[in-house]
Formats: sequence, C-alpha cells, structure tokens
Amino acid sequence: MIAGVPTEFTPPGPQNFDTPPIIHGVDWFTKPVLVAALSVVVIIWFFWGASRKAAVVPSKLQFAGELGYNFVRNSIARDAIGSKDYMKFVPYLTGLFFFILLNNVAASIPLIQFPTFSHIGWAYVAAIMSWVIYNAVGIKRKGLWGYFKHQTMPAGVPGWLMPLMIPIEFISNILVRPVSLSLRLFANMFAGHILLLVFVLGGEYMVFESGSIALGGVGIITFLMGLAIAGLELFVQCIQAYIFVVLTAQYIGSAIADEH
Repeated sequence: MIAGVPTEFTPPGPQNFDTPPIIHGVDWFTKPVLVAALSVVVIIWFFWGASRKAAVVPSKLQFAGELGYNFVRNSIARDAIGSKDYMKFVPYLTGLFFFILLNNVAASIPLIQFPTFSHIGWAYVAAIMSWVIYNAVGIKRKGLWGYFKHQTMPAGVPGWLMPLMIPIEFISNILVRPVSLSLRLFANMFAGHILLLVFVLGGEYMVFESGSIALGGVGIITFLMGLAIAGLELFVQCIQAYIFVVLTAQYIGSAIADEH
C-alpha cells in the first residue's frame, strides 16, 4: 500500500514456477534441481544408515528403513507383480517411491516449498523410465512379436474385431500410459501448489494490503483455509507418489504376465 492506496493483487500463476538459477551463470542449477539432488542424498543416507548396522533388535533408523522397504516390497511390488518375479523390481520401485515422495513433500517444507514434479519435465523423465523398464522386461520375457501380441490382441476377441482392437490396445497400453503417468503427477503437484498460493497470498493481501477491515477479516479466514489446504496437499503429495509406483508395478506385472 502506498499513501493509503491499495496495491493491485497479482494472482499466482505459471510464472511462480519459473525459479531463477541458484548460482549466477549456471542456468540449469535451479531450485527443482537442488531439491532433487538433496532428495537423492537423503535417500542414500537413510537406507545406508538403516542397513549399515543391521541387528536382530533394530534401531529406530533401521526400523524406519525396514518399514519403508517392506511397504514397497509387500504392499506394492508383490501384490502388483506377483510372488514369482517381484523381488528383482523392488530396488527400482523403492527408489522411485521415495524419490517422488520426497520431491512432492518438499512443497510442504518451510524454506523449500516447491514441488519438483510441478515442472512437467521431471514427471516425463520418471514416466519414461518406468515405460522403458516395463516394455523392456516384457519384450525380454516374450520376444518382440509375442509382447506385441500380448499387449494388443486380447484373448477371446473374435478375429474380425482385431483390426479395430489392435490400434486401440496399442495406443492404450503402449502410447498413453507414460503420458497419463506423467500428467497425473504433474497436474496434481502444479494445481495443488497454485491453489495453496491463491489462498495464502490472497489472504496476506487482504489482511495487509487491501485497506479494508472487512476484507482483512475475510483474509484471516482465507489464510486459515490455506493452512487446511496445506494439510490436504500433504496427503495428495503422499498419495500421488503411491499411485505412480503402484501403476508402474501393475504395468510391469501386466508386461510379464502369462495371460493378457
């Protein structure tokens, strides 16, 4: 506010996700890169520390590490892939889960407050990695032609319907999956962060910049609603990491399954 005149409120938008370089002249080293790098360091430290001195009576760190690992192994990998083949994919799924989880939850950590996957490129890379893995293991298990048949020719469909079913199944099972994986994660992180900014910045503006007692009262309510939305957003951040890894495991299980 200048000389009693309220300043204009600038609503948050995509420009809020354009973070400047942390180091001048190093354009690629932005906040998302820093958060991603820190998350890798934390994951390595966490599991190295949890497994370094494994004991029958676990320490708190070992207990937490085993809890996280067992959650991905038993509740995601084994259930989605099957008890025969799931163990070889547990390291990837565990790393993927905790990487996405930490980068999502970073949006709720003070001084960081930025979800890495609100930048679509990060979501694309995670989805493409999963896409390459489940297609590669499917081709390795069944051969190129066998895998193509497995993914595009559903059992029990009459032959005269195959010209229609093959392109539909190919688009659905081969082309659309990485797009839906990435967009779901990106859209939830982007929209959630925007929504939180709207309530927090809007509430702050009405309290301190509007010059109106009535709007100030509304601003306090808006800010408190923003805190509630922050709690909801934390839940969404966790559930999106879970959904991404569950779908990846299901795609792997589908790729190596004996029947379509």
